[in-house]
Amino acid sequence: MTMKAVIYTRYGSPDVLQIAEVRKPTLQKDNDVLIRVRAAEATKADCELRSFTYAVKWFWLPLRLALGIRKPRRQVLGGYFAGEVVQTGNSVSRLKVGDQVFGATQLRFGTYAEYLCLPDHYTIVAKPTNMNFAEAAAVPLGGLNALHFMRRANIQPEEKVLINGAGGSIGAHAVQIAKAMGAQVTAVDNANKEDLLRGLGVDHFVDYTREDFTGGGRSYDVVFDMVPGSSYTACMKLLNPGGRYLAGNPRLAVMLRCLVTNRVGEKNASFAFAGETQEELLTLKEMIEAGRILPIVDRVYPMEDAALAHQRVETEARQGAVVISVT
Repeated sequence: MTMKAVIYTRYGSPDVLQIAEVRKPTLQKDNDVLIRVRAAEATKADCELRSFTYAVKWFWLPLRLALGIRKPRRQVLGGYFAGEVVQTGNSVSRLKVGDQVFGATQLRFGTYAEYLCLPDHYTIVAKPTNMNFAEAAAVPLGGLNALHFMRRANIQPEEKVLINGAGGSIGAHAVQIAKAMGAQVTAVDNANKEDLLRGLGVDHFVDYTREDFTGGGRSYDVVFDMVPGSSYTACMKLLNPGGRYLAGNPRLAVMLRCLVTNRVGEKNASFAFAGETQEELLTLKEMIEAGRILPIVDRVYPMEDAALAHQRVETEARQGAVVISVT
C-alpha cells in the first residue's frame, strides 16, 4: 500500500520538495506504533537538511556522510508531529488505537507523510486537550529544547534572563518557560517579532537591528543564545557573578570556550544538547493545559505548499512556527 508524502530526491532550494506516492510504513516489531500524521512542523533544521546549508559548520561533513553524500538517503523530512494512533504492536500498552498524540521522531524523520511508524518508547505522548493538531505539532521542537536549557539554567524567581533569538520556535518557548519559572525576561530579535514576544510575556524587548544588546551596561543572571554568530566574549560580560550562559546553536569554537570557562571562571557556560524525553514532553503538556505555554503557530500550509512553508521559514518573517497540514 502507498501513501502521500512530501519528498526531496536532491539537495537544493525549496522547489526540490514534491508530492509523491511512497510505500506506507507497516509495523515491524511488537513495540511499534503506526500513527496517522495530521500536522508536522516545518523547521529550520528541515530547511538546512534540504539545502545542506548550515550556519554552524562543524557538523556539515559528518551529517553529509550519515544522510547521503550526493543525494538524501531519507527522502521524507520532518521530525516533529501531531496525529492519531491507528495501529499498535502486540506488546504496546502505553498507547492505544484512537489516541491523539504528539511527539518527536529523533533521527528517523518522516513526518511530512500521511503515516509514521515509531517504537512506542520514543517521545510520543497524548496531545494537549486544549490544542489542535497544528498547534500541538509546533510544540516538541521548540518546547523540548527550551525546557532542557531552562532547566539547565536553574532559573530562580526574579532572576534576569536574556534570550537572544527569542522569536524562533525554541526561543519563543524559552520565553514562556522562563516566565513560568518566575524570571524577568529580555527578548532579542528583529522588530517584526516584537508583538509576538510581547504577547508571550517578555518584560523587555531589544531590536538587534537598532541596538546592540551587549551594550548599555545591563547585566543578567542567565543568557540563552540561539544565534550562532554572537560574540561569546560579549555575552559572557553580560553575566552577573555566578551567571549562566547557554549556547543553543553553538559553533565548535564556542563549545571549546565553554569548557575552558567552566574550569577557570566563576561563571558557567553550557552547550549540552536536548535529549527530547517523554518526561519532558509530558511536562510541556501539563504546562500547556495549565495555560502557561500558549500556541505559537504562524501559518499552516497544505502538503502541496511545502515549498512555500520552507520559504516562510527561511525568510525569518514568520511570527512563530510554520506547520504543514497532512490531510
